[in-house]
Amino acid sequence: MLNIGKYTFESRLLLGTGKFSDLEVQSQAVEASETEVLTFAVRRLNLEERNQKHFLDTLDLDKYTLLPNTAGASNAEEAVRIAELARASGLCDMIKVEVIGDGITLLPDPIETYKACEILLEKGFTVLPYISDDVILAKRLQLLGVHAVMPGASPIGAGRGIINPYNLEIIIEQAVVPVIVDAGLRSPKDAAYAMELGADGVLLNTAVSGSRDPVNMAKAMRMGVEAGRLAYEAGMIPVKRYAAASSPVEGMIHT
Repeated sequence: MLNIGKYTFESRLLLGTGKFSDLEVQSQAVEASETEVLTFAVRRLNLEERNQKHFLDTLDLDKYTLLPNTAGASNAEEAVRIAELARASGLCDMIKVEVIGDGITLLPDPIETYKACEILLEKGFTVLPYISDDVILAKRLQLLGVHAVMPGASPIGAGRGIINPYNLEIIIEQAVVPVIVDAGLRSPKDAAYAMELGADGVLLNTAVSGSRDPVNMAKAMRMGVEAGRLAYEAGMIPVKRYAAASSPVEGMIHT
């Protein structure tokens, strides 16, 4: 089970809803992923003027928990304003705090992210900050009281997989809240690796929506997350420098 604040989920795969070619494909991919949490950019939905159909109209919202995010915010003030808009719309009190600090790498701004989290926690939100794989920032945010941390595996949409497993391992080892690896993953192998490291969940978007067949990729990612989690729970053998025979040597017949 994945527990985030007052919420509990059986699936450990969270899915973004941007960049799908059309709403039908998106709906099928969501179904194939078996996710229970859907994230979306509040700024990409016109919550006040519902003249155009969007993904909220194509899904059975009783089956999913919505995780609005503050994509598009460049400082804490903007992130808080977007979060309040999402909550006022009655969608969910969970918020993925995303404050981008650089227009080229799209890496998050750690200082503005921290400020936004501090304000949103005071306002009673369930707060999930998107951060880089910064061990100290992850620790500071947990001390602040966030409900999960979401370190990136590599820059958003880069498809480079996990470029610094050491930092992710340290974040996971020291975590007192769920660690959800977010951004940069490309393949089910990446998703499985994140889970093998001990992550509590994985959030994907471009890896699914940008693939040639988003529906089958969503299914593959689900299986990758499940396989990685099973491997983590089962316990993998230690890495050794030299070979170790897989059959016992005692009692062997010598010729």
